[in-house]
Amino acid sequence: MTVTLSDFRKTKEIMIQEQLALLIQQLEIPMSLKESMHYSLQAGGKRIRPLLLLAVLEGLEKEHDDAYRVAAAIEMIHTYSLVHDDLPSMDDDDLRRGMPTNHKVFGEAVAILAGDALLTYSFGIIARLEHVSSVDKIRLIDLMSLSAGAEGMVGGQVLDIEGEEKQLELAELEQVHRLKTGALLTFSILAGAILGEATPEQMVAYSKFGRHIGIAFQIQDDILDVTGTSEELGKTAGKDESSEKSTYPSLLTLSGAQEKLDHHAAEAMAALREIGGNQERLEQLTQLIVNRKN
Repeated sequence: MTVTLSDFRKTKEIMIQEQLALLIQQLEIPMSLKESMHYSLQAGGKRIRPLLLLAVLEGLEKEHDDAYRVAAAIEMIHTYSLVHDDLPSMDDDDLRRGMPTNHKVFGEAVAILAGDALLTYSFGIIARLEHVSSVDKIRLIDLMSLSAGAEGMVGGQVLDIEGEEKQLELAELEQVHRLKTGALLTFSILAGAILGEATPEQMVAYSKFGRHIGIAFQIQDDILDVTGTSEELGKTAGKDESSEKSTYPSLLTLSGAQEKLDHHAAEAMAALREIGGNQERLEQLTQLIVNRKN
């Protein structure tokens, strides 16, 4: 592979950013709402979910005219969840991606509505794709609703809130992570597989990869909340401990959490081998996820 991960990320992130800006710009909506949506979408971030989708297509040696629109829709869902997570009624955070949180800039009411708008717009984007069959649009919308809704991210957030100030069992904590973080990550991977016409066997392996990489992502988040600074993370460090939340480090110690992280990373790599072909880009992204510092 001649393109380095750094160049891959740089090129793709620019195109994702441009797609997001275009999709928001074309909306005929109140300016305050548009500015609030645009603010959080353009605040940066790792763009891991869109990058995973695009890496799946690369591994399948496929290109797709609607890939960036689907990637943008997924990033909108992720961004909406962050806007809502930061609200006083949830995590009550003042800092996100090194910038004031949305509700600190636009007020709570507009922040809530901007999150609502990003979520609903994402489904409209998928419904209006021009180069995807009706059958695959339904598959994408169905999987997206499962991953983002009560059976996925929203359900995981509820479990996360209910888990504050109480000691969770390890299996309960893994369930929180699988739903809150892993579900949308897995959808990003499966969306790429659908666009890339993966076989049923490959879809199973991609799902397994997504499950393990999603948990690994959140374990590293737990570790960084202990070891990182607010400046490094771009958000308030130490929130888990101050909220008395169960985390992998609190249940297993830092070294035990690292062992769990290594286990899920290894399982993710094993799933990639089941897919076959050249999965070097997804291997690189796996290493990026488990070794990141923010």
